[in-house]
Amino acid sequence: MSTGIIGTSIERALEVLGNGGLVAIPTETVYGLAADASNDAAVRRIFATKGRPADHPLIVHLAAAEQLPEWAATIPAAAAVLADSCWPGPLTLLVPKAPQVLPVVTGGRDTVGIRVPAHPMATELLTRFGGGLAAPSANRFGKVSPTTAAHVVADLGNRVDYILDGGACPVGVESTIVDCSVVPAQILRPGAITAEQVSALLHGELAPALGPSRAAGMMASHYAPLATVVLVESSEAGRAAAAADSDAWLLDRSDDLVFYARHLYDDLRAADLRGVSTVVAVLPPPVGLGHAIRDRLTKAAAR
Repeated sequence: MSTGIIGTSIERALEVLGNGGLVAIPTETVYGLAADASNDAAVRRIFATKGRPADHPLIVHLAAAEQLPEWAATIPAAAAVLADSCWPGPLTLLVPKAPQVLPVVTGGRDTVGIRVPAHPMATELLTRFGGGLAAPSANRFGKVSPTTAAHVVADLGNRVDYILDGGACPVGVESTIVDCSVVPAQILRPGAITAEQVSALLHGELAPALGPSRAAGMMASHYAPLATVVLVESSEAGRAAAAADSDAWLLDRSDDLVFYARHLYDDLRAADLRGVSTVVAVLPPPVGLGHAIRDRLTKAAAR
């Protein structure tokens, strides 16, 4: 079940985590670089391995919503509704942290991001582990997120102790983050759980993100390939821009947003493997999942 650094052994992953090691784990969104969230030294290894700023908070992954009181000082009403409706799933809730949550996990903040992933391998691992796993994306900080085990190998190699191979991630973009520590709640990062869905669940009590960066993925520049990303608003504009540059590659999957999101990071990585200098990316309409794709492409284009 396991060959070297990559395999499908839950037992091996549990052994590594129990010894303070790092395991890349599959989720429905992207692969995460996981460590025991109660082990300060192990969590610090995440930051060192990724080259991640120490003040950039991590998301804690749990097996079930019933564990939320172990990590939250209080459970705001919005968090209770969203957890009940959307977990397991691609949704992270920012809540006031419990006293025992390590400062290294939260970047020194008084809130913590919590998620219950919807991937069978992650669920089994988390259930058997019993605690929380701090797990940002399993790549170098600011670069294109990994959606396959091969992506993790390409990015981190032997800097990760074990890679749990659960196949390609079906969603393909990171979880929606909702800050439930404020009233009304705010969406800090769009994802597959759309703003429209969140607003409906909270009966319209939802505000745009305000204030400084306080959760994963809020930096202006992120998810960046080596190629320069140029954004256009239509397929016609994309074809024209690509035709004007012999070294450009057109990325246009705007007719199928689920497929666009699922393959977005693989497409950006493929462009780098082809050695193209420019990716001309067609932005999808700003509705539903289109918000998340636009967010990732806009940040990939920022330099």
